[in-house]
Amino acid sequence: MQRASLSTALYLALVFLSGILVGSFGLRLYTLSSVNANVNPRNPEEFRRRYVAELRNRLKLTDEQVNKLQPILDQTRRRNREFHEKYKPELKAIQDEQVSQIRGILTGAQQADYTKLLDEREREREKQRQREGHH
Repeated sequence: MQRASLSTALYLALVFLSGILVGSFGLRLYTLSSVNANVNPRNPEEFRRRYVAELRNRLKLTDEQVNKLQPILDQTRRRNREFHEKYKPELKAIQDEQVSQIRGILTGAQQADYTKLLDEREREREKQRQREGHH
């Protein structure tokens, strides 16, 4: 009788541990973030939403901490925009110099193709800005 109750206890423990493992695995699958291939990774709002979600989940942030995080992210975004705007003319000058130097090594036919390429890239950038809500 002693042996039967020992094996029964062992089987119960095994079933209990199996339940814990299956439950843990199920919880892990349930809480995993899904990947959406339609999401634009360059969209700042989507990036921010994912960033906040990751911080909330990985660091176990409270709602109060998330509320305090939002102004920090707002300030950082504002400062980044100010920085970009401040140095935009210099960046444009560097870009223009590059285009001029590249044009200097091209033949006439290549320059026409290069102009088309630059125009196409500018149209793509404009489409991207419109998709992201920038003007």
